[in-house]
Amino acid sequence: MELFNPNTKFPFMATRKVWYAVSAILIIGSLASLAIRGLNLGVDFTGGVTIEAAFPGSPSLDAIRAGLTRLGYSEPQVQNFGSSRDVAIRLPPPGKLTGEQVRGQVEGVLRAIDPKVELRRVEVVGPQVGKELRTSAIWSLFFTMFLIAIYVGIRFHNFRLPTGAVLAAFHDPIIVLGFFSITGMVFDLSVVAAILAVIGYSLNDTVVVFDRIRERFEANRRLAPEAVLDQSINQTMSRTIMTSWTTLIVVIVLLLLGGPVLQGFSTALVIGIIVGTYSSIYIASSVALDMGLKAEDIFPVSIRKAVDEMP
Repeated sequence: MELFNPNTKFPFMATRKVWYAVSAILIIGSLASLAIRGLNLGVDFTGGVTIEAAFPGSPSLDAIRAGLTRLGYSEPQVQNFGSSRDVAIRLPPPGKLTGEQVRGQVEGVLRAIDPKVELRRVEVVGPQVGKELRTSAIWSLFFTMFLIAIYVGIRFHNFRLPTGAVLAAFHDPIIVLGFFSITGMVFDLSVVAAILAVIGYSLNDTVVVFDRIRERFEANRRLAPEAVLDQSINQTMSRTIMTSWTTLIVVIVLLLLGGPVLQGFSTALVIGIIVGTYSSIYIASSVALDMGLKAEDIFPVSIRKAVDEMP
């Protein structure tokens, strides 16, 4: 199924500087917000208590917050998830209290609202564990970028395409992080998982375009690189749009119906898919072109020598 005619001749590379400017504004804004506001780190990274409770009816969230505040918990996060009868509670680190003591205190507050409440999950994360998870998340992102550079470099036998792919891979999560910083949404491990998924999604899209670039260079090595990139992007546009839309449909449903617990995860995916789709065109491919990508950069040295020795 083709949404776009593969023979279309839209000049993608001619508009790349406009998209460079758009990306520059987004990245600078994101980095500025991260430096000034930072991220609203969740319990996974700061340490604290996560509680999930089920009520027979719809409880008053304000009453729960007021009861927890009276116990000395500052700024407790109380919200519904799944339905109006299910409540998720996040509290700051419990200090010297044990998990059982915190459970008893919270259970007392909830039973005062409805004696039939059921505590389904109580999870306590200490500050040290939160710090270790934060460090692990940073290293996972670093190694992902490093392995991407190695993979693309080996597959395409040059440094220009890997440089574009790595810049695109950095571009997408920075914008996602900037969105979470600006909006103040809770940033937890599920969002880190979404960012890693976004990097993989963007890389897959980028490699599809790069493969078509290699095919077009093989078909016509004398064609101007800018024309080759335009042809390649036009020919893969139907596949790119179909993949993006089908994925977005699922993620948007997850965002609308998944409740607050999945809100951060699905939001990061929605932003990442949109940004990743255009970065595979206007960042990965455009950067490679501006670094001087030529037909001979695509092929291994042995093939280049064989072609050069042909009569």
